[in-house]
Amino acid sequence: MSKPPRAETFVFLDLEATGLPNMDPEIAEISLFAVDRSSLENPERDESGAPVLPRVLDKLTLCMSPQRPFTAKASEITGLSSEGLARCRKAGFNGAVVRTLQAFLSRQEGPICLVAHNGFDYDFPLLCTELQRLGAHLPQDTVCLDTLPALRGLDRAHSHGTRAQGRKGYSLGSLFHRYFQAEPSAAHSAEGDVHTLLLIFLHRAAELLAWADEQARSWAHIEPMYAPPDGPSIEA
Repeated sequence: MSKPPRAETFVFLDLEATGLPNMDPEIAEISLFAVDRSSLENPERDESGAPVLPRVLDKLTLCMSPQRPFTAKASEITGLSSEGLARCRKAGFNGAVVRTLQAFLSRQEGPICLVAHNGFDYDFPLLCTELQRLGAHLPQDTVCLDTLPALRGLDRAHSHGTRAQGRKGYSLGSLFHRYFQAEPSAAHSAEGDVHTLLLIFLHRAAELLAWADEQARSWAHIEPMYAPPDGPSIEA
């Protein structure tokens, strides 16, 4: 298997949606933070030595009204509801969203690596579904990194599979608490979770950059979460 292209920009991504994969969910909120590789190789730190967000950082956060209703649990966790999104007159995931997303990515130096926590099982397949429904595409050389298996793999390599390693939690909240002895802010909002993810990445940036250089997956190999219903093309 050939090595992935060396990413020059890392785009940290989180989605909030109407439910779990078995519910054929739709995206209700998306947030992306784009960071140049150099800012990850040389992270800024505060007085205590803890990493802080890079000063040069592009952000995009959008809310949208899905056609499918939220499950009760998804609405409880995310704080989003069909009624609230409709009241704020948000359109769905449509051509305007795709064009905004593509414009945001086109501003970044390529190749781009999308980074999400549990991304291979949730964020990437769901985003793929929404894009495929509209006949839209990401740049050809885009690659993906899922920090959940990456961090598990790194810990396994360090601990040689000890029982203590197996008991560690790998949710964003658990990782943040382990690394920073604090609770993350704004959990289960897309932007809050991307903020948390980026700080976690910065805590182990050298290891995760090396992992991405060796094991990032091509976006072209991401399969949609489910077969999307026929929809208008991006031109519509």
